[in-house]
Amino acid sequence: MFSRPPARRLAAVLTAAPLALVLAACGAGADAAEPAASASPTTAATTVTIEDNHGTVEVPLDPQRVVALDNHVFETLSAWDVPLVAAPKGVMGSGIWPAYTENEDVLDVGTHREPNLESIIAAEPDLIIGGYRFGDHYDDIVAQNPDATVIEIAPRDGEDVADELVRQVEILGQVFQREDDAAQLVEAFETAVADAAAAYDGTSTVVGLITSGGEISYSAPVTGRSIGPVFPTLGLVPAIEQAAEDTSHGDDIGVEAIAAANPDWIIVLDRDGAGVGEGDYRPATELIGASPALTSVTAVAQDQVIYLDPNFYLTEDIQAYTALYEQIAQAFAAA
Repeated sequence: MFSRPPARRLAAVLTAAPLALVLAACGAGADAAEPAASASPTTAATTVTIEDNHGTVEVPLDPQRVVALDNHVFETLSAWDVPLVAAPKGVMGSGIWPAYTENEDVLDVGTHREPNLESIIAAEPDLIIGGYRFGDHYDDIVAQNPDATVIEIAPRDGEDVADELVRQVEILGQVFQREDDAAQLVEAFETAVADAAAAYDGTSTVVGLITSGGEISYSAPVTGRSIGPVFPTLGLVPAIEQAAEDTSHGDDIGVEAIAAANPDWIIVLDRDGAGVGEGDYRPATELIGASPALTSVTAVAQDQVIYLDPNFYLTEDIQAYTALYEQIAQAFAAA
């Protein structure tokens, strides 16, 4: 507010009428100046602070040159029309994300086993979303790309996978300023989980299996690949309680052991269905559904075998788990 001068200072030189005019003029000037002061420009934020798997990171908002190496993020970035300048096409399958894999402008980082890290440098990225299969290359990527921000937001070992998937997509929403879209993905995921949990009878036994190379492997509850996290999330009763030794590809198991456990339900990941297997492909439906040793198992006899989407092994993102929980909910409800 404008401070009115004491009347005694003005009385010596001004009459009462001119005084009123002077004060009015001064008041008008102060009012006119106020909008200019309030309209001073504010600098828009250009970064956002996140907590990635290594700590606190300042990430550029809505980065324009993005390299993504983590399979968990491809579906989200593709749905949000985020262009990539480089990606590991060797572990992205064929036909899932054609905007990336079939675009020659997207440089190929290869696979985690034979990475072409030079292509990341050549892409001159603002942001590199690393981790997951490329986690072992983190230090090299950081050292080779000093002008880029590198983050890893893949689900962390030992943490609840459901919570980690939510955390991951929420961080992507912050970085790419798509928080409303991220919230929709989280809502759909949580709804699917709730529906599946509500449809489960609480007593039926379940076993998780992985098929690959013509063989059947066991996916342990909690820590087993892809299917393991479903057990604690839904409170499923395991038909076989054995800790995982190989959390990536599953543990050896014979059909006799599966038959002896006689699960009410079987949930299966057909790893080779994504086109990543070696040798002759034998679908999971043949290895399990047509196995003479398993025909009398309750899950097979009552057609209570749930086969994951063949691309699940390549995605394992929040969208893939949402679809899986929806699939489980429908199967349990129909039983």
